[in-house]
Amino acid sequence: MLPAYIKIHDAIKKDIDEGVWLIGDRLPSERDLADHFEVSRMTLRQAVTLLVEEGILERRVGSGTYVASHRVRDKMRGTTSFTEIVHSQGKTPSSKLISYQRQLASDTEIKELQLEPSDYVIRMERIRYADNIPLVFEVASIPEKFIKDMKRDEITEHFFKTLVSHGFEIGKSRQTIYAKTASERVASYLSVSRGHAILALTQVSYFSNGNPFEYVRSQYVGDRFEFYLENN
Repeated sequence: MLPAYIKIHDAIKKDIDEGVWLIGDRLPSERDLADHFEVSRMTLRQAVTLLVEEGILERRVGSGTYVASHRVRDKMRGTTSFTEIVHSQGKTPSSKLISYQRQLASDTEIKELQLEPSDYVIRMERIRYADNIPLVFEVASIPEKFIKDMKRDEITEHFFKTLVSHGFEIGKSRQTIYAKTASERVASYLSVSRGHAILALTQVSYFSNGNPFEYVRSQYVGDRFEFYLENN
């Protein structure tokens, strides 16, 4: 027969898996949970502690116990695709294409991608997912001159791999990160409320010869993704 705290552990985990409590939700107090499960607070605390150790819950001093974010983590180490990042976490990446257009380069795209005013770009908007959870809304601009011989799905689904298969050598990237809040449109794409905390990232990726080939503006859900650095 399973100990009482294991049964409570399994019940809370089941509720989280089924969406009764969502990422970032605050759980009821220990007293309320103990009353709900008809156990002592000590037994309840054993169950919660086990869930914390497993990374399912997190305790915040002076605030309470919350459903942990299960963030996808990216070590900022250069030019890496979203697909590679998500695969490295043992999760399944996917994406939904919102728009795909051929347009004259904007002033910002001309500057970032070192283009002429008469140059065209392919500009696409996507929602990127990990295990079907929306993580990022992304706008990517790619100079048309580099991708004329590529099929649309090669560009939208496995762009970096496609570049390599066409003989391009990928080099460095330049990234800028800043904080902002989600607009109503972005919030609807990412299944969060308007004003939710966002990690905004702009990235320019370069070929090994120094030519920029992609300019990306990404908006990550702040409690589902994190960037980190390691210094020697």
